[in-house]
Amino acid sequence: WTTTGRMYYVREWHIASVLTSGKDFCDRLTSTELYDPSTRMWTTTGHMKYGRQWHAESILRNGKVLAIGRMDDKSHLKSTELYDPSRGTWTTTGDLNIPRNGHTVFLLTNGKVLVTGGIGKGRRLNSNELYDLSSGTWITTGSMNYPRDYHTASVLKNGKVLVSGGECVWSFKYY
Repeated sequence: WTTTGRMYYVREWHIASVLTSGKDFCDRLTSTELYDPSTRMWTTTGHMKYGRQWHAESILRNGKVLAIGRMDDKSHLKSTELYDPSRGTWTTTGDLNIPRNGHTVFLLTNGKVLVTGGIGKGRRLNSNELYDLSSGTWITTGSMNYPRDYHTASVLKNGKVLVSGGECVWSFKYY
């Protein structure tokens, strides 16, 4: 491990995504920062409309970053935002149908984004949603057999998603 440049803001429960430019993108609260591995330096970039923690992100085929769900001081929220690295700006997009945090997100082979499980309205969720970039909307899709939060998943070669683990869950399911 090697120490790199310092971030502008102290962060906890944040997410990092690697952009096609090779830069690393971190967010928490409303501030966002980009890490450039070639210079080992952090720079600030656009502010999100909503501060986020315990959310998830996915890099879309068009290079934009989709930030999904969040937790604030009081509740789980269903807002989503898109980051455009060419402009350094965030814009809001369609809300989730169910507020959630602690969920897992995947970019599927068809270009849609799948969100699985998480916590919402005070309980673990077995619900899932699909995001369509062309319409900016979320639709509910098949439910998992077990509610899950803070779980992992992998997209398999056949295009199916293997979901496993999570708090208090000892099982796995193909989606």
